[in-house]
Amino acid sequence: MGLFRAKGVVYKPVENVNLGPDSDESYIKANVKAPRMAGFLAKIFAWFLESRIFGAFLLHILKRNNLIHKLVTNAELEDSPVYVPLHPFEELNEKEVKHVNSDLSPSEQVQQAVGCLPLPSEKIVNGLKPSSRRWTIMDYSKAYSSGEITPYKVAERLVAAIHESSSPPLDMAFFINYDAEDILRQAKESTFRYQRGEPRSVLDGVPVAIKDEIDCSPYPTTGGTKWLHKFRPCKGDAYCILRLRSCGVVIIGKTNMHELGAGTSGINPHYGATRNPYDPSRISGGSSSGSAAVVAAGLCPVALGVDGGGSVRMPAALCGVVGFKPTFGRVPHSGVLPLNWTVGMVGVLAGTIEDALIVYAAINGPVPSHETSVIQPPKMYFPMLQSTNSVSDITLARYGEWFNDCSDDIRTCCSQALHKLSEKHGWKTVDVTIPDIEAMRLAHYLTIGSECTAALSSYLEKLDIAESGWDVRVALSVYGAFSGEDYIKAQKLRNRQIQFHRNIFTKADVIVTPTVGVTAYPILNDALQTGELDYINGAALVRYQIAGNFLGLPAVTVPVGYDKKGLPIGLQFIGRPWSEPTLIHIAHAMQTLALLVQDANLLPRIHSHASWLVLLPSRRRGGGGDSGVVAAVAKAKAMVWWVS
Repeated sequence: MGLFRAKGVVYKPVENVNLGPDSDESYIKANVKAPRMAGFLAKIFAWFLESRIFGAFLLHILKRNNLIHKLVTNAELEDSPVYVPLHPFEELNEKEVKHVNSDLSPSEQVQQAVGCLPLPSEKIVNGLKPSSRRWTIMDYSKAYSSGEITPYKVAERLVAAIHESSSPPLDMAFFINYDAEDILRQAKESTFRYQRGEPRSVLDGVPVAIKDEIDCSPYPTTGGTKWLHKFRPCKGDAYCILRLRSCGVVIIGKTNMHELGAGTSGINPHYGATRNPYDPSRISGGSSSGSAAVVAAGLCPVALGVDGGGSVRMPAALCGVVGFKPTFGRVPHSGVLPLNWTVGMVGVLAGTIEDALIVYAAINGPVPSHETSVIQPPKMYFPMLQSTNSVSDITLARYGEWFNDCSDDIRTCCSQALHKLSEKHGWKTVDVTIPDIEAMRLAHYLTIGSECTAALSSYLEKLDIAESGWDVRVALSVYGAFSGEDYIKAQKLRNRQIQFHRNIFTKADVIVTPTVGVTAYPILNDALQTGELDYINGAALVRYQIAGNFLGLPAVTVPVGYDKKGLPIGLQFIGRPWSEPTLIHIAHAMQTLALLVQDANLLPRIHSHASWLVLLPSRRRGGGGDSGVVAAVAKAKAMVWWVS
């Protein structure tokens, strides 16, 4: 038996672990031992895993070689398991915040959030006025209210743009489903409300896209599959969608996603590989791929995603937009596919942190009694962003070995951004050690896989497996190999990490990291029909994501620059439970600084005659040349979409 049973790690008691910079805890890099596979190789591998003869043996070897046995299954640790990352509320005494009454309607909460925003400015940034950049929610609202344009006119142009993006030669695969008549119907109703002088909120008439993991009539909820909606029909709107509709938004369709959220690339063999607007030959990231890409492309200022393992923040960083995931239990999860109910959370993808705040205000509300959460979310506070002097006395925790475990371009860019942020505001950065990060990644993978299998078990019994992509067939085989003992050990590690992070948050307000370990990598042709198995790149993409999901912590990513190829880089801030206001304050400070110090890197390529537009950011000028999206714009005139 010694050949088959790997010896497990013996973890020290939490109280004996040094979390300081002088800790002797070693940093273990992701030990992924699996070659990239796609096309015929992916099919062969799936067949072997599904084989009764070879499957169990192969799965055992995979778990052993990738340290699951050593760090999780056979590990020895004293901690009791924590199954749901619910955090008790404590008054954090955050600065520059406004208390919001819990009995307000969604539109009233949105109005409260708008009152917290900085005053509009026509200040020229890097030679371009704000009207030359992506339009924000407030831009739409002001244009509608002034009569400069109507929601219906925007919707007409938008429908044409969605069709164009979905057709050759672009085939961007942003959407799984959209209904032109429904979009126009919503826009017409919004136009009438503006004509009567009765808009529901600043969100009235604003286009919003929804990840196809969230119930939203009149669309089926596919979860990126060709079969799930047949077994689980959509019977109405998710709770967060009901709240958005009450604010008057125009839902423009269901965005593409990695099938079942079981991957990080956004390559879906059924609905197409969602292409990155900064370079259509590269991935947009997963699993909320379409939601990130439509915001980056300027089709809408904001979209909803679901974040189970970085699935909002990861594609946001790869596509150069803001990705915001609140504390577990803060946003109702009712009406979201129950693929991973203790790690998945509705999140917001937006062009700016201000837009993320507005939508966060809209979808935030009392949790239905049947949800996993057994407590109602605590008091709601919104950050007062008008202050020219940002919140003072912020301490940022940085674990150096972990922070630096990324590409050279990301490490340099994020280090410089952190330095400038601290220098500008006088904030302090402290060095810490976060033990067992690789064990946490594996424990999360085991948890999300086990929960996915359990949630889908009744459907999988009826499923013709040929309807699934080959990469997902492999994922389901691996998920199914996890035992009850594996799951319990993973939850013990969850408790252990909650205690570590709680201790770190006694010394710091947030933990700062790069958002991903690599920028968007190429989409290879052999993956288009089968999906791909690329666990090395996958591990690099999720490297900094796990604490937000496994431990239920709020987190946000903000674009801070580009690599040498012109691909976006994001910086992530992870906060203590219920500290969304401080997190948004910090993200806003970083966003403001990034816009000031970059030489038009975040600004879009535009035509000088345009006055109203939905547009796509260009790649960075210089270095990589006029390739990717810029070339696509020049050749096809199709990646910059005008709405006037």
